[in-house]
Amino acid sequence: MCAAAAQNPRWRLPLRRVRAQELWYNIGALEKLCTRLADKLCLFIATGCGLGLVAPFAPGTFGSLPGFALAFALARLGIGWQIAAALALAALAIPICTRAEKLLGLRDDGRIAADEWMLVPLGVIGLPLAGPGALPLWEVAIFFGVIRLVDIIKPPPAYALQRLKGGWGVVADDFAANLYSLGVNWALYLLI
Repeated sequence: MCAAAAQNPRWRLPLRRVRAQELWYNIGALEKLCTRLADKLCLFIATGCGLGLVAPFAPGTFGSLPGFALAFALARLGIGWQIAAALALAALAIPICTRAEKLLGLRDDGRIAADEWMLVPLGVIGLPLAGPGALPLWEVAIFFGVIRLVDIIKPPPAYALQRLKGGWGVVADDFAANLYSLGVNWALYLLI
């Protein structure tokens, strides 16, 4: 059959030269498609899986909900892994928030929640949220309430860190606020 196909002109595939200009056009189209997909993924992550976009009010609080699930997942790890994960998430949040600011066109847009949800685990490092000896849910709810309250209040010098440019300013103030939250949460844990 192959020999017959080779002899029959209907079975031959038309071979033509691809011009360099056409090849660059196709690569450019693929690059634009990848950029659009990357931008959509960035906005999805930056808005707390889209919750920051659809929240009727308090987009930062709604957008931080994925962070609570993340904190529960990380609570099963040892304290060293929790610290490493919290620092890695904070570092990852900087370029995501920088790109999201450019895409949304506003500085520290309220819809950007990556600084909240990616830093929630920092505010509960070492606390027994899950696993054996886990705290009751009402105590865990208090810890997460403290994280949101301190993030909204932003005691000094956390508030001043918002002046940094790009994603650094978006994330640095929340990083400092979550360090305050960590201290308050540990004090509450030891007192309760």
